[in-house]
Amino acid sequence: MTLGLPTGRHGGMGRRVEVGMLYKFKSKAAGDVIMMGPQGDAMLRALGREPAPQGIIEPPVMLDAITRLQAAIAADEAERAEAEREAAESGKTLPPRQGVTPRQRLWPMIEMLRRAQAEGHPVVWGV
Repeated sequence: MTLGLPTGRHGGMGRRVEVGMLYKFKSKAAGDVIMMGPQGDAMLRALGREPAPQGIIEPPVMLDAITRLQAAIAADEAERAEAEREAAESGKTLPPRQGVTPRQRLWPMIEMLRRAQAEGHPVVWGV
């Protein structure tokens, strides 16, 4: 699938950008969560699953899924803190992080899982 993206300040259509797979996670308990393919793949791997165009997370395994996503966030933040500590020891400062952090990216999914678990609804994608 390709999307025409506006360029400049006048909203003209510019070059076309190739967009790969999109994940649209859905549950009756929450609004949809949409992720680009690589980020969705990484999230599914953090859950211990192989990336797939369709899937389901049932309520009985949601607590484990939430725990795994929180562990991925904690690992990322610990890695950054260690890098900052090492930089400070050598008299340097790390540049600010670029882009979206795992905490920012995974928070909507964690919230969806919490709500879905509380209401007993699955989270599905690709259906």
